[in-house]
Amino acid sequence: MQPVERFRPETEVPIEEGCHIVELHNSDADEACSIARARLGPGKTTRLHCLDATVERYVILEGTGEVRVDSATPQSVAALDVVNIPAGVSQCISNTGQADLVFLCICTPRFVAANYRDLEE
Repeated sequence: MQPVERFRPETEVPIEEGCHIVELHNSDADEACSIARARLGPGKTTRLHCLDATVERYVILEGTGEVRVDSATPQSVAALDVVNIPAGVSQCISNTGQADLVFLCICTPRFVAANYRDLEE
């Protein structure tokens, strides 16, 4: 594993959840944690989903939004807010602003696709 992993915006990909992702750190060499940058366009909402066996934290970098975690009342979010999402709990986030909503997704242990569960199917 390299001591510095460079941000590579050209690796951004759209995902079925409804946002665009750049994997910043997700490696078999570090099972404990993964970090991705997510970008969600104005007026968009991610699909309702959960991550089994994975705790996730959103760190809002830019924009404004509204996040729903489990059955709690939706909460507004803005730059430098941290959203804590327990493993196996439903979640979605909406962009309520006029510009992209940009946030980090920090997963422990690291994100693996097998733990992703779409709750809208």
